[in-house]
Amino acid sequence: MELTGEYTIPAPREDVWKALNDPDVLEACIPGCDELEMVSPTEFNAKVTTKIGPVKAKFKGTVKLSDINAPESYRISGKGEGGIAGHAKGGADVRLAETEGGTVLTYVANAQVGGKLAQIGSRLIKSTSRKLADKFFTSFSKTVGGG
Repeated sequence: MELTGEYTIPAPREDVWKALNDPDVLEACIPGCDELEMVSPTEFNAKVTTKIGPVKAKFKGTVKLSDINAPESYRISGKGEGGIAGHAKGGADVRLAETEGGTVLTYVANAQVGGKLAQIGSRLIKSTSRKLADKFFTSFSKTVGGG
């Protein structure tokens, strides 16, 4: 499954870049995030509770940053285990570009799920993923842009 998105954040690119690498900002903005711990400058451990259709699960996993080109882009990838609900893994290429009045953030993400989650159906998973991404970026934009 592939997702793409573009968001304009009312803040300078340097501020957006800094926030994208700040575990406290990310933890506050990720829907259902119970914990996000930085274990190195490019790796985080995460615990997230989410619901997709009838399946609610607590995921434990890791998130890694690579292909870092500060303050313009990076690749974020992760994998998580949700017990009997299943597992998920994926990644996203994130790009930041300066624009009048802020920063344009674009991403191209891919994800794979297994277990009970895979039985739900790709349409429901994709629509839920889109809603979670929109919640994250709305919250992130307000936090970073001061809105």
